Amino acid sequence: MHKSRRITYQEAVNEALAQEMRRDSRVFIMGEDVGVYGGSYGVLTGLVDEFGPQRVIDTPISEAGFTGAAVGAAMTGTRPVVEIMYSDFLTVAMDQIVNNAAKMRYMFNGAFSVPMVIRSPVGSGTGAAAQHSQCTEAWFAHVPGLKVAVPATPYDAKGLLTAAIRDDNPVLVFEPKTLYRETGEVPEEPYTVELGKARVCRDGDDVTVITYGRMVPLALEAAAQLESHDGITCHVVDLRTLTPLDEEAVIRGAERTGRVLILHEAVKTGGFGAEVAARIAEHPVSLTLKTPLVRVCGKDVPIPFSQTLEEAAVPGMEELLQSVRRMVRQETGNSGRSCRKAV
Repeated sequence: MHKSRRITYQEAVNEALAQEMRRDSRVFIMGEDVGVYGGSYGVLTGLVDEFGPQRVIDTPISEAGFTGAAVGAAMTGTRPVVEIMYSDFLTVAMDQIVNNAAKMRYMFNGAFSVPMVIRSPVGSGTGAAAQHSQCTEAWFAHVPGLKVAVPATPYDAKGLLTAAIRDDNPVLVFEPKTLYRETGEVPEEPYTVELGKARVCRDGDDVTVITYGRMVPLALEAAAQLESHDGITCHVVDLRTLTPLDEEAVIRGAERTGRVLILHEAVKTGGFGAEVAARIAEHPVSLTLKTPLVRVCGKDVPIPFSQTLEEAAVPGMEELLQSVRRMVRQETGNSGRSCRKAV
């Protein structure tokens, strides 16, 4: 039986890394200020004390350089975990990730694998402004050969990272920085959460909300308010991973309610929600939807430094509540059937 206790998201990440480094001597960490400083937001605190500077390696300020080194290290038998201080800085290592890590196994017909993980804090909410607050996950979900995970809970932060480290392919794990202090039940023992499997966070019959990452807690809070105040029940699906995408869970969610709202922090244009919407549109379930699909996403603007403007640039509670209410109050849709009005 797994023994659980409540710990923070960042403690769950730290624990996953420590347990995998104890289990497998091939696992090591590299990145800027990952040693004595403890990595971005202190997530790696204490790991250099246990494993030493040979396995928790402080690198020069060159994402291209140390990410490229990690690709080579992975190809020759180790399992590096790279920390990129902000997901915005992944752009500096784009060639190494997109043209090398993602493609080596395919180009060498399986003679090489690239079992590496890239962890990176993602998103807004900390006043870090336009160059440190973007959501970049959709860029990498677009690239064949890469896997992309976005944990929304401490449980998933540990389980998905553990699965990523054990995977023989390059995996990017995006950690919403505003969730680092959130707590949840996490088993002490090592465990994995399967990459490519979504989870249903809440059952409901009126509207299906498909989301991931930082927006999962927002969706659950909104669902509780809607049920309490409006009598509307939401079926909330956390994708957990973007690639592989759990398309079956997406379709089941659409079938469940006939109304689909896709929610993410990233900007609307080219965001991953468009891919989810396309998968639904290509499936026969689209013919049974009661209302058109709705996307509630970030505004197509750089993230401002101002807290007031930053909050306005990403989805908030009121926008989400009103979007769900409008969907339920629509009298008719594609099916021509009446939809239950909110009370």
